[in-house]
Amino acid sequence: MKKLFLLFSLICCLPSWGANKMKPWFNDKNLILTGVYYYPEHWKESEWERDFKQMHELGFEFTHFAEFAWAQLEPEEGKYDFAWLDRAVALAAKYHLKVIMCTSTATPPIWLTRKYPEILLKDEKGFSQDHGARQHASFSSPLYRELSYKMIEKLAQHYGNDSRIVGWQLDNEPAVQFDYNDAAQKEFRHYLSDRYQNNISQLNDAWGTSFWSETYSSFDQINIPQMSLMFMNHHQILDYRRFAAKESSDFLNNQCLLIKKYAQNQWVTSNYIPDYSAGHIGKSKDFDFVSYTRYMVYGDDDGIGDRGYRVGNPLRIAYANDFFRPITGVYGVMELQPGQVNWGSINPQPLPGAIRLWLWSVFAGGSDFACTYRYRQPLYGTEQYHNGIVGTDGTTVLPGGREYEQFMKEIVALRKTAKDKAVVPTDYTARKAAILFNPENSWSIDRQKQNKLWDTDRHINHYYKTLKSFGAPVDIIDESKDFSHYPILIAPAYQLADEALVDRWRKYVEQGGNLVLTCRTAQKDRYGRLPAISFGGMISSLTGDKLDFYDLLLDGRTPGKVSFDSKDYDWNTWGEILIPGKDTQVWASYDSEFYKGKAAVTHRTLGKGTVTYVGVDTKDGELEANVLSKLYKELNIPVMDLPYGVTIEYRNGMGIVMNYTDKDYTFQLPKGAKILIGSADIPVAGVLVFAD
Repeated sequence: MKKLFLLFSLICCLPSWGANKMKPWFNDKNLILTGVYYYPEHWKESEWERDFKQMHELGFEFTHFAEFAWAQLEPEEGKYDFAWLDRAVALAAKYHLKVIMCTSTATPPIWLTRKYPEILLKDEKGFSQDHGARQHASFSSPLYRELSYKMIEKLAQHYGNDSRIVGWQLDNEPAVQFDYNDAAQKEFRHYLSDRYQNNISQLNDAWGTSFWSETYSSFDQINIPQMSLMFMNHHQILDYRRFAAKESSDFLNNQCLLIKKYAQNQWVTSNYIPDYSAGHIGKSKDFDFVSYTRYMVYGDDDGIGDRGYRVGNPLRIAYANDFFRPITGVYGVMELQPGQVNWGSINPQPLPGAIRLWLWSVFAGGSDFACTYRYRQPLYGTEQYHNGIVGTDGTTVLPGGREYEQFMKEIVALRKTAKDKAVVPTDYTARKAAILFNPENSWSIDRQKQNKLWDTDRHINHYYKTLKSFGAPVDIIDESKDFSHYPILIAPAYQLADEALVDRWRKYVEQGGNLVLTCRTAQKDRYGRLPAISFGGMISSLTGDKLDFYDLLLDGRTPGKVSFDSKDYDWNTWGEILIPGKDTQVWASYDSEFYKGKAAVTHRTLGKGTVTYVGVDTKDGELEANVLSKLYKELNIPVMDLPYGVTIEYRNGMGIVMNYTDKDYTFQLPKGAKILIGSADIPVAGVLVFAD
C-alpha cells in the first residue's frame, strides 16, 4: 500500500478523520466534515475562547489557521514566534475543533520584501509588485523559496507531530504566475535546455523558428515571450505556459515534501481556484489530495431566471467536483461562500436556501469536507464587506451561518444510517462518462482561435451540461487515467495529439468503448505544429472520415444550418466538412452554404465499440445534446431528462437532487424510495435526499 491507513480519534465522540481502504484520510460513515476559517491574529485574544465555543455549538468540526500569518510567525528574519498559535490550537482543541495548519507563502512579511526586493513578481512591462496585497513574490526566485522553506520547516517541526493538527494547506489559492522576474527568465532557459536535451536545433524545429527569421543559436538568447503581442510565436508561448505551470507545481510540491519529513498522520493539500486551464492543478504529485475554493454569487454569473444571480450557475460546483475528484479519488472544498462577498462586480445577497444548496452540492459530488471562509466578518482590510458566519459584533449569527448550522445538523442525523461503500443503482453507473481534458489544448486554440466567437470552455460545456441532464456520473480526466473504466469517453476540441494517444483511443474503442471526438481534435502535434499529412488526417483511420475543409461564418449574419434527424440547428463558430468512409454512417449534414448535403456528424462501429465525430460547434449546444441522446439510445443506455438546473448524484446509498432553477420541480422518485430530507416537490434552491 502506498499510503498508511490512519486513524484519528476526535475528542468527545466527534467523527473520525480516520481510515478506510478507499479513503485513507477520511471515514465514509462520517459523510462529510464541516469547518470554518479563523484568524486568531485578527482578534483580541480575550475573544478567542468565546469564538471557538460558538463554532463548536453551531456544529463545526474543524478550523483553519495561519494562512496569512507569516509576519506573526516570523516577525524578524530567523526569529520565530509560535506561542500565540499554540494558545489558539489549545483553545480550539478544548472545544473539540481539529485544526488545518497553513503555510503563509501567499503573504511574505515586510522585512522580507524590503530586504530582498529581487523576489518580487515583475509584469511584462518590467514593473514590480509591492507589499500591501498578496501573491506578490516570485515562485521562481531561489531566494524566496529558500526563505519560505526555512519558515515552513520550522512550522512543520513544531506541529508535525501534533495530533490536534489533521492536515496542511499550502499557500492560498496558488495561481500560475506569468512572471518576468530575472530569476524566472533564468529558470525558463534552464527548463528549455532540459526539455530539448541542450540541443538548440531541437528547439528551433519544435518552435518553427525558420518562420520570420526567429532562429536561435543558444538558449541564452531566449526570453520569456511577450504574450500581449498578437504575433508572438505561439509554440514558444505553449512551452512558456508549460514552464509557468511547472514552477507553481514544483514550489508547492517542495513545500509538501518538506512538511512530510516531520508530519505524523497529517495530510497535505492546497486550495486551488478552479482555473481548469491553468495547468497546475493536480500536478504536485506528492499531495495526498487536492482541494478547491468556490464562490457562487458575485455579480458575474446570472444563473437561471431573473434572480438566478442569487443562486449561481447550476453546474459551477458540479463541474469542480467532477474535475477535482478523479485526480486522486479524494478531495475537499477548502473555501465555500458563507454569504455576501465584497470582491465581485456586484455583491448581492444569496437567495435564502442557496448556501445550504451549495453545501449539499459539494457533498453530492463526493467531497470529504467543506470549509467556509470565514468565521467572523473582518473589521478592517480589503475584505470588510465579506460576510462571515457571524457579523461584525463577533456573536450574531448571519443568515449564511444558520444555513451552515442546518446542513451540519442534517449530516449528523444522516450519519446514523449512512452506508459505507454503498452500491449505487446500476442504471446510474451505466450512464457513466468521462470528458478527456488537457489545458494545453486551450492554450493552443486560444492563440489561434480563427473565429473570435470560439470559446473552448463553452464547447466543452455543451457535452458536460448534456451528460448532467441525463443524470450521468461524470469524471473529467487527463491522459494518465485508464479510459476503459468509462462506457462513454468524450474528447472535445482535443487539438494537440500524437500517434500514441490515437492508438489508445483506437484500443479503447476496439475493446468496447464508445468514443466521441469533436471538431478541432488532433489537428496539431504536441508542439502545436501541423503534421505533414492531410489536414486532420491523424484520426482519419479512427473516425473513418477525411476532413475536406473547415468553415467559419461571420457573426450577425444568417447562421449556417445543420440537419440532424429531420431538424435544423444553427451554427457559425466552427464547421468541418467531412468525407465519410464506406463503413461510416452520416448522422448530420450541412443544410446551407455551398457544401449543402456534406457530412457534419458521423458515427462508426469499430471492433466492439463505436466512434462518433461531431465536426461542428453550435452556439446553444442543442445539436450536441441530441447527438449524445442518439448515441445513448443506440447503446441501449436509458437516460433521465432533467431540466437544466436540476442535477442528481448518488452517494453513500443516497440520491441527492438539487434544484438551481427558478421554479419548483417535482422529482419522480424511484419505486420504493424513502425520503430522508425534503420532499419530491423541490422548491427553488431546495434539496431532496432519498434512499432506495
